[in-house]
Amino acid sequence: MPRRAARTAAPPIEAIGVLTGGGDAPGLNAVIRAVVRTAVGLGWEVYGVRNGFEGLITLEGIDPLDLDDVRGILHQGGTILGTSNRTNPFEFRVEQRGRVITEDISSRVVRNLEELGLDALIVIGGDGTLRIAQGFHEKGVRLVGVPKTIDNDICETVTTFGFDTAVATATDALDKLHTTAEAHQRVMVVEVMGRHAGWIALHSGIAGGADVILLPEIPFDLESVCRSVERRYQSKRNFAIVVAAEGAAPRGGKLLAVGPKEKGRELRLGGIGAWLADQIERRTGREARSLVLGHLQRGGSPTTFDRLLGTRLGAAAVRLLQGGHFGHMVALRPPNVTSVPIARAIHERRLVPLDGDTILSARAMGIAFGADPA
Repeated sequence: MPRRAARTAAPPIEAIGVLTGGGDAPGLNAVIRAVVRTAVGLGWEVYGVRNGFEGLITLEGIDPLDLDDVRGILHQGGTILGTSNRTNPFEFRVEQRGRVITEDISSRVVRNLEELGLDALIVIGGDGTLRIAQGFHEKGVRLVGVPKTIDNDICETVTTFGFDTAVATATDALDKLHTTAEAHQRVMVVEVMGRHAGWIALHSGIAGGADVILLPEIPFDLESVCRSVERRYQSKRNFAIVVAAEGAAPRGGKLLAVGPKEKGRELRLGGIGAWLADQIERRTGREARSLVLGHLQRGGSPTTFDRLLGTRLGAAAVRLLQGGHFGHMVALRPPNVTSVPIARAIHERRLVPLDGDTILSARAMGIAFGADPA
């Protein structure tokens, strides 16, 4: 680890840290590889921080990364640094007298960065990780952010790496389900990830030939869903494919979750697929089955698009540090990669626009969204 004496003036950048936080996404290793290769080209040292911000708390697993360390990782899924979505230094969970409470230990992390001699940090993560990054930026840490989420719900960037691979995985699953659904004349309900944004459901649903797509942005009417399924059977196509985002919910209903909400963590969504299959079978008499793709969408080798995007974002992040644009996030604004303040990128969630051409095209082709007139 780099250890240098504390300095009064802001030092030039000689050593940087890079970490990945939140859920994993295909393309993370492409970003890490680009960061290392670009930074080494500038003569900087690069240190990988393992397991997200947890590594900056425990100081375990902070290791130098050189060109050999990132050789051959471009096509690999996951992240060679590991990740964590449970460690927020501003709301650190500790047990005290048998109770779990949260403490702000962010000042300890700032001191650790200074003691390690890391002049700047590249933080790769989704909205939760970027919110933590913004907090450290406000405490004087020199850092930049790289947007990462398969959910595609970060503002100020047209898309995030990992999304394209997740959609490809879901589309491939839908392609395979068509044959078994048709063979058994069943309704197949496929639950996909996305949390409160319906991007994965919308794109994979259209590409995979779904008959009904249910999004968090459009509270659905169960009777409308069943009518759409029945119309499918009446048209002599004796099976139906329904794609439901995990954050989809009926009008006036609540989100379905896996277990109670843990303090300091987001609600774990899940269960809408099984619930829908049961309701459709009860109301239509059609045999229905559900499939949860779950973490399958996070895994596997990244697509060409995600490898290229991750590489562009990683290299651009180093250029931001070099130019002194701290507190910014790299963002894709075709045809270029640019940057925006992290604070602007996390001020709201990027949702599917209901008046966008993708929704309009789907409706024009007869795809239902569970809120259509009878």
